Amino acid sequence: MRPSKLAAVLCTAALALAVLCGSIAVPVLFRPFYYVQIDALELPQKTGWSHETIRAAYDEVLDFCVFNRPFGTGDLAWSESGRSHFADVQKLFWLDFAVLGAALAVSGSLLVLRRRGRLVFWRPLGRGPSFWAGVLAAGLVLVIGTLAALDFDRAFVVFHALFFPGKDNWIFDPAADQIIWVMPEVFFRNCALLIGALLLAGCGALILWDLLRARRMDAR
Repeated sequence: MRPSKLAAVLCTAALALAVLCGSIAVPVLFRPFYYVQIDALELPQKTGWSHETIRAAYDEVLDFCVFNRPFGTGDLAWSESGRSHFADVQKLFWLDFAVLGAALAVSGSLLVLRRRGRLVFWRPLGRGPSFWAGVLAAGLVLVIGTLAALDFDRAFVVFHALFFPGKDNWIFDPAADQIIWVMPEVFFRNCALLIGALLLAGCGALILWDLLRARRMDAR
């Protein structure tokens, strides 16, 4: 059977997207990641609000962004401008989930076809889609991670300019949108670090999977 270049490219892109979008989804869906930071970042002491009040505010915002439940920030004040920003965030979260689902469906289907012998992937330099997906995603995270490490504040601004073009509603007035007091920039930095660590772990797993599979094939 002739190796398919198109299938290899599609599988590589789908696996890379699956690792990327899956890593982004973790801090969004795994709320204990935020909960442990409430005390670690001393938010009750800095804001004067209790752990329960802060957690309830975060949960309401995430319920809106993920499940489209009525917007609110618990006992904290919020404005229409703040709500508008979180509506934009909701769209990005849903886009991430949709791309993750599509990437898993495409890569899973192609890998099943290969396993059943109905498809053979093109293997440039003797390496398969999982290897190149790992290399591609790892290269991306290393470049972005290096730029962010050099100047996270600047990277934070550039991120918002890219994903919320022409808008400034992400610049919150702390008096009108008190949620900003319990979602400080350091929290988003920690999210970025978690995403980067998960991405690198996922890339390593993809590369190792390809190397082990190649070894098994050579041993036959």
